[in-house]
Amino acid sequence: MYNKSDIELKVAEFLLQIKAIKLQPNNPFTWASGWKSPIYCDNRITLSHPSVRTYIRQKLSQLIQEEFGSVDLIAGVATAGIPQGALVAQELGLPFAYVRSKAKEHGTGSLIEGEIVEGQRVVVIEDLISTGKSSLQAVDALRNAGLSVAGLVAIFTYGFDQADENFAAAKCRYATLSNYNTLIEYAAEHSFIAQKDVDLLTQWRRNPSEWGKQLEQLT
Repeated sequence: MYNKSDIELKVAEFLLQIKAIKLQPNNPFTWASGWKSPIYCDNRITLSHPSVRTYIRQKLSQLIQEEFGSVDLIAGVATAGIPQGALVAQELGLPFAYVRSKAKEHGTGSLIEGEIVEGQRVVVIEDLISTGKSSLQAVDALRNAGLSVAGLVAIFTYGFDQADENFAAAKCRYATLSNYNTLIEYAAEHSFIAQKDVDLLTQWRRNPSEWGKQLEQLT
């Protein structure tokens, strides 16, 4: 039985314990986009922890079966989705391919690596969803190659409205093992953050592009 709420909390616990996710509401990180953020997520760290890696592999596999049923192929998104996708493909006994961030500039000029067959039903694997743009570029590449994309699964999502809008516009379903709201709930209850910081963290999720500017005005 796939118990979604228990899995969301367990994955949040793991990500905080192994420091795959770091929360610094009073000393924010700067993303490549220039956004100030109270959270930094690097799910590659899960690969270094066998028990966590196994749990995520199993639960991603169950999530695919629960949400999308039978599929023919698993495709990872370069780069962080590649190892997670390969692990899931192994768990499900399915072929694996991955989508490059851009086509090769030499040789075959491939954008998709691995053997694919037109008409295959594929689920895409990501480690993290922020706005969803890079994930959906991979979805487009697979569709353009003649594959049927059933949907996308990921370990974690920030839960931005923009991501929901982008996936809806692309007509692509997605599901994740855990999410920002669950993470903040768990972090506050288990003293990873102070209770007084919950509002600050909640405000960021609602308006991440402006949050840093608002924080500067308060300091």
